[in-house]
Amino acid sequence: MTSRETILAAVRANQPTPTLAIPTIPLFERPSSRSLLEDFRDALVSMGGKFVPSLDGKPLDALLKSLFPDAQVVCSATPEALGTRLIDNSTEPAALADVDVGVVRAAFGVAETGSVWLSENELTTNALAYLAQHLLVLLDPEQIVGNLHQAYGDPRFKSARYAVLVTGPSATADIEGVLVHGAQGVRSLTVLMMPLSAAGR
Repeated sequence: MTSRETILAAVRANQPTPTLAIPTIPLFERPSSRSLLEDFRDALVSMGGKFVPSLDGKPLDALLKSLFPDAQVVCSATPEALGTRLIDNSTEPAALADVDVGVVRAAFGVAETGSVWLSENELTTNALAYLAQHLLVLLDPEQIVGNLHQAYGDPRFKSARYAVLVTGPSATADIEGVLVHGAQGVRSLTVLMMPLSAAGR
């Protein structure tokens, strides 16, 4: 028996009996006179993100062009936007190095922090969330939860191989407080409120 097996056998033999139940963690909900959408918007903007309340009657691809007029390479991981660069499960991360705009649909948002939740299902290739210069995230306003405790209760955290809560664009600041966006990731994060029904889903 190896040292590892000896240690694991000793741990298994000394488990508490009966096994203690995992305590219930409260959701720490805070009463608010504001809507989840308003809280999400303000938190997103405070973290350097941009908020677009609706398509304003425009097709998504037209709105995308108006938001990013200089974009040459647009990579969309959602069928709701066409894009100019195809992406699938076999796409190598290095193939996304020149992407100007990445487009994804978030599974849900978190009002407390202005975050959006993305997994390998939303990103197709995880590097899209970091190698693109700009990230446009589609979010159904009905898919916003109040806080991180509610977010971590989502069962998709247990089934996803990869998951990330993205809060604003990449940013760093030196000791003198000069803030630079895009130092380690996307230079801008724009969240567009777009119900799933608007996409014909």
